[in-house]
Amino acid sequence: MGRVVFGILLCSLVAVAVPFSRSVAERPVLVKLGVLPAAEPLKMISGDQRYLLAQCAVVKVLFYYGTLVEKFQQKIALQPEYGNMFGTLQTAVVLDPWNADAYYFTQAAFTWELGKVDEVNRMLEYGMKSRTWDYQLPFFAGFNAAYFKKDYANAARYFQQAARLRPDPLLTNLSSRYFYESGESRLGLAFLDYMQRHATDSKVIRLYQLRKQALLAVMELQQACDRYAARFGHLPEKISDLVAAGLVERVPADPYGGSFYIDDKGKIRSTSKFAFAPQTAWPEKTTPKEMHP
Repeated sequence: MGRVVFGILLCSLVAVAVPFSRSVAERPVLVKLGVLPAAEPLKMISGDQRYLLAQCAVVKVLFYYGTLVEKFQQKIALQPEYGNMFGTLQTAVVLDPWNADAYYFTQAAFTWELGKVDEVNRMLEYGMKSRTWDYQLPFFAGFNAAYFKKDYANAARYFQQAARLRPDPLLTNLSSRYFYESGESRLGLAFLDYMQRHATDSKVIRLYQLRKQALLAVMELQQACDRYAARFGHLPEKISDLVAAGLVERVPADPYGGSFYIDDKGKIRSTSKFAFAPQTAWPEKTTPKEMHP
């Protein structure tokens, strides 16, 4: 009799679980991330479990973003839920301000493609208050200030802080504004090389590889464009003029799937804007109170 009851229960479980699992798998990736409650009350009610909750939130974002990258490489376009991702990571660091993965991934995902440099640096500043030994947080903030904001004074201050935490010739040179003399493209390439070598998550490594390929393509075309202007006394009208002039053998591919073009100031751009998909609406109030300056 017991075996019969067990068999009925098992069949019932399978009958419910299989359709449910199928429906979850078939839902759009966009809705799988979910939304966390506000950071402050969640911190109060989670007590000592807030560290585990924070790590679960970070891992959830990493898996979600990894799926987006994989789908993009399979030529499947999806709309990333960037604002929700960032809000989830902000909540995670309020729950656990020592969580390194949250800061490192925020730096990787929200600066290059979205330009959310102020928001990212605000989060890095928040982390510096707790991770006082971590030279990478001021290193990231310094790079963001120099490369994206052209704020060399603040960049030097961040790099000096990083150099104090980790004596390193690179950090010392950066803090003395070496990056300004070497040019922003070379700074970007050096940063991507560094990040690719030190990243541990395969999804993040793949992301830096894509960015590096894109930056190398831009550098090659920009140098050819500058040589064209020097030779002919005017800018090329289109990218193919560089091939016709023998300055590049072929137009490199944009790893983000776009097409390169030359803007009216002679700068190489791409129709992809070096992003996986157009940005979703960014919430106006995503910053928890604890993270306000």
